[in-house]
Amino acid sequence: MGSFFHHKVLQPHSSKNTCPFSEGKSNNMRNVKIAFGLMTTLPFRLPEDWSSGDSGRASVWYPFVGLVIGSLTWLTWMGATQLFPQPVAGVLVLIVWVSLSGGLHLDGLADCCDGLLASTSVERRLEIMKDPRLGAFGGIGLLLLLLLKAATLAALTPVTGIGILLAASLARWCILPAGLLPMARPSGMGADFAAGFRRWFIVVGSIFPLSLALALGTRGIISLLAGLIAAFLVLWLAKSRIGGVTGDVFGMVVEVVEAVSLLTFIMSL
Repeated sequence: MGSFFHHKVLQPHSSKNTCPFSEGKSNNMRNVKIAFGLMTTLPFRLPEDWSSGDSGRASVWYPFVGLVIGSLTWLTWMGATQLFPQPVAGVLVLIVWVSLSGGLHLDGLADCCDGLLASTSVERRLEIMKDPRLGAFGGIGLLLLLLLKAATLAALTPVTGIGILLAASLARWCILPAGLLPMARPSGMGADFAAGFRRWFIVVGSIFPLSLALALGTRGIISLLAGLIAAFLVLWLAKSRIGGVTGDVFGMVVEVVEAVSLLTFIMSL
């Protein structure tokens, strides 16, 4: 299966290393459009003059994109739970949630399940992750995660449903610290991300998930911590199995953090 957002990206024409806010409003809007164009199926066209590192420069907006995805999903959840029984509503909301990202991160999750869990060499694991065919581990991983998400969405209440916003924003913020790890491949979209990524994006991007977590009180803080632990474990697995991260690993981080963060909102505390 393909790597994280590679199927959406045009070939780079040039290289530039400016930060997202260094060229005023036009450059800022370019990065916003790139972030939405890469991470969602919403009608944002990617620029034709794609430059090396553009995905990394746009990453400061990923948590905001997650907030928008979460808001649309939450609104869908509010409507669906009024019209359908909880189990049906959970499945319908999940369909919308997946559709908003085009199944992008699920693709990375499946690739990682197939590759990272294989008992073979590092080189062979990377080859498996690039293979467009879905293996047994990938299929099982996809099925289990989708079932968990659907069940969790069905179990949310009017009070805890707002946790969808935090889960979606936090999961995409977790891509940013993941960018500090070495790239397992010298090329590909993971490498393009690294070329434009700046460490200070982590601090700026944290405004969205951190504000949400604080606004949601104790359960929000627990959800935040649980999501961070989940991201750490995924990244530790990737580092130990392939020596670093790839675009697929970013996708797996998003999916696992979303599921774990959301799960905390239905726990008995």
